[in-house]
Amino acid sequence: MDIETTKINSYLKSHDIKVSYQRAQIYKYLLKYKNHPTVDMIYKALINDIPSLSKTTIYNTLKLFVDKKLVNVINIEDNETRYDADTTFHGHFKCKKCNKIYDIRLEKPMIIDFENYSVDEYHFYIKGVCSECNKIK
Repeated sequence: MDIETTKINSYLKSHDIKVSYQRAQIYKYLLKYKNHPTVDMIYKALINDIPSLSKTTIYNTLKLFVDKKLVNVINIEDNETRYDADTTFHGHFKCKKCNKIYDIRLEKPMIIDFENYSVDEYHFYIKGVCSECNKIK
């Protein structure tokens, strides 16, 4: 077991998550690629290394990670759920041409008057064409 896997296993345990090889590999994928994947993207990336992996396992694992606040759900499009292991304060930009999602730095704090409201979550999304796609005309 390498140091990275050991760190991931310890991190999952520290969040009261029972560690399995599949859970650790799903979390490792999210940390390594930062591509805001869908379940299908994760499945296609991991199925060759984990032949017993199912999409149900990925859905259940991601739900657990979201419940434990290790991962955020991104719903920029109504029919597409993506996941982000970066739980820090930031927004997202989705390119309409290549469909990639990029992180956007936001300055904290954003001053919004929520007097007498309790905010549990926020989402900041922008759609357009990324710089790479703008180069291709």
